[in-house]
Amino acid sequence: MQIESNYAKAVQFVQDAAGQGAHLAVLPEYHLTNWVPHDAKFSDLCGQWEIYLNRYRALAKEHNICIVPGTIVERHQDEKTGDHKLINVAYFIDNKGEILGRYQKKNLWHGELPYLTSSAHEPHNVIQTPVGPVGLLICWDLSYPEAFRELITAGAKIIIAPTFWTLSAGSAYGRSVNPRYCALFIESTITARTFENTCAVVFANAGGRKGSQSLNYAGLSRVAVPFLEALGEETKNSSEEGMSVVDLDMKHVEQAEATLHVRENLANEDWYYHHRGRAMTGREKL
Repeated sequence: MQIESNYAKAVQFVQDAAGQGAHLAVLPEYHLTNWVPHDAKFSDLCGQWEIYLNRYRALAKEHNICIVPGTIVERHQDEKTGDHKLINVAYFIDNKGEILGRYQKKNLWHGELPYLTSSAHEPHNVIQTPVGPVGLLICWDLSYPEAFRELITAGAKIIIAPTFWTLSAGSAYGRSVNPRYCALFIESTITARTFENTCAVVFANAGGRKGSQSLNYAGLSRVAVPFLEALGEETKNSSEEGMSVVDLDMKHVEQAEATLHVRENLANEDWYYHHRGRAMTGREKL
């Protein structure tokens, strides 16, 4: 939970990206505080969220670069009860330092449920940005195709997902039959999402030395687009901290739609799956 040194490291990455001509820098989930909600100091650190958000706004303006500063865990006071609650939020900051949009994590991982408040039934919103129409998702949201569908039907072309995914998370059985099963999940799911939604996916995951802090960081940060192998040579096959600068040609996204007609079909009033998300009746339940 070395929040200041973590911020300084993030600043260096953003400065390096801007120096290489990048238009957008994306950081991982929990990059400032790590995920240690059981620590007595964690909540107080989350109370400093606005300080660091404003610092990122100034950094974006100074270096003329858009920033998605991973996620920032925010502590707020419930107006009704007076109790503190924690929310996990991703922001899109433009190159002038303006906040163009925000997203509060909706689909919480099991270990987050006792600590974080979900955005629940709030809609997924598309953000109009200098790099195109963007949708923000966070980590476990990737597991839900419905989140992508809601964003692309609203016009998103790029889905940005800060994550904190470790190889030690999830199923002990999965690890017993395939120690890389989480990596397999990441690689296959992100690739599938690009094709089934004719979009680009920016996946920025936490990295570190294997075994660091008793966690087995997955890393594998990448940009995925239809037709191509994953982009991001420095990070896409690595679990260590690092940075990839990627040239994202949206022509691949447009050509995927011209070939697959996914968005066209979804916009059709006669499309078959408009029932998505409805509750099943008793007769339909298995």
